[in-house]
Amino acid sequence: MRLDLTPYRRSTIGFDRLFDMLETNAQRASAENYPPFNLERVADDRYRITLAVAGFGRDEIDVTAQQNLLLVTGRKDDTGTNPNFLHLGIANRSFERRFELADFVFVEDARLNDGLLVIELVREVPEAMKPKTIAIKTGAPLAAVDIDAAQQAA
Repeated sequence: MRLDLTPYRRSTIGFDRLFDMLETNAQRASAENYPPFNLERVADDRYRITLAVAGFGRDEIDVTAQQNLLLVTGRKDDTGTNPNFLHLGIANRSFERRFELADFVFVEDARLNDGLLVIELVREVPEAMKPKTIAIKTGAPLAAVDIDAAQQAA
């Protein structure tokens, strides 16, 4: 599947990173399907990623959070003894799964239980970035009051 965002690129400014991310993820999504995962919105500012990683131990999985990127890797050591399988239906291969994170989204917790890796995410917007209500006052603006005071003093 090819995602063409050219018409939007022509009429917008400053969204290059977003368009690049969408195109890259669309290409990667068609090729990448292991391990299966769920994305869940738990609350307004809380999210959960659940990956099915049956057969992996805690020491074989790495969860790395960087700026705007969550990287989950699983490494299997294939040097062990390989039994003579008649059917091999459980995937037991190494993987790398990337998740693009929005600004101010952080990993709060990661737990492995019963073959499921559950990663809890939270969005924490700094106080300085939150919208604030400005009180509306009556009377002349401060600049006008200062000019009037200067004129009366002269």
